[in-house]
Amino acid sequence: MSPRTKLALGVFARFATIIGLVLMILGFAILSPRAFPTVSNFTNVLNQASLAMIIAGGLTLAVIVGELDLSVGFAASLHGLLVTGLIVQNQLPIPVAVLIVIAAGALIGLVNGFIVTKMRVNSVIATLGVGTILIGLSFAYSAGVPIVAGVPEAFLQLSLGRWLFGIPNNIIIMIVVMGALWTLVERTSLGQEIQAVGGNPAAARLAGIDVDRVKTLGFVISGMCAALTGILLASRLGSGTTSAADSYLLTAFAAVFLGSATLRDGEFHVFGTFIGALIIAFGFNGLNIFGAPTFSQYFFQGAILIVAVGLSSLGRIMAER
Repeated sequence: MSPRTKLALGVFARFATIIGLVLMILGFAILSPRAFPTVSNFTNVLNQASLAMIIAGGLTLAVIVGELDLSVGFAASLHGLLVTGLIVQNQLPIPVAVLIVIAAGALIGLVNGFIVTKMRVNSVIATLGVGTILIGLSFAYSAGVPIVAGVPEAFLQLSLGRWLFGIPNNIIIMIVVMGALWTLVERTSLGQEIQAVGGNPAAARLAGIDVDRVKTLGFVISGMCAALTGILLASRLGSGTTSAADSYLLTAFAAVFLGSATLRDGEFHVFGTFIGALIIAFGFNGLNIFGAPTFSQYFFQGAILIVAVGLSSLGRIMAER
């Protein structure tokens, strides 16, 4: 293989997703110059994608440490139901209900971490089992009936409001969360431990890192982000529903794996997840603008997940070579 070919393949592996995002935006802008390339539409895209970015950002931490968390979508649904119930049925103040639910998300992450690190159950089996239990808890809590009546306006404004410079609250919250996660992973000693555990657990253990603690932390952060997503989704919908956030699981994984093919050779990282979520969001937005049928969105999401995993594998292969 010639040096030029190697260089071209290296550039492709690092920048393919970003190039694809730019080309997709340009393509939609050319095909729909009045509806697509507008400030209001871009704001709407970010607003709609913000919740997926939050849950995918938390999932990224679990994936970085070498595990998978399949419970996040079901957990977010339960948390949205729980926060609505605490506010409407138990008459708790909104901040108290939100803190309780985020703590519950951390607890679920702690349970996932314990099962994986102490009981040595594969993370796919463990989190899928926990996620199934969470579905049962959702139905047990609500009897399958959405909690709609009596949701206060203040709770709705948590997601629908624009408290700062006219920017939707969800976008601001997403930027804060993703910025905090990026700072944690890229700029702290704990973040170095997280990356070391994901890169080589055995070497990390020999270096004195408590691998089980770091992996459990990844699950806890994933659980907390799922809880925050469920809270904001319930606020956006104005109700708590048993399966409202289930579909976020596939979206989150697609964003995470797309991100692993962004700028780095098959490595999972928070900024890459952000780019991956943008690709999915703009793809959905373009399909909606052109009036594509609903089933095409499922085709797009499934295909983008396959492409994401393929690009991630390609990046790893090239890195090894």
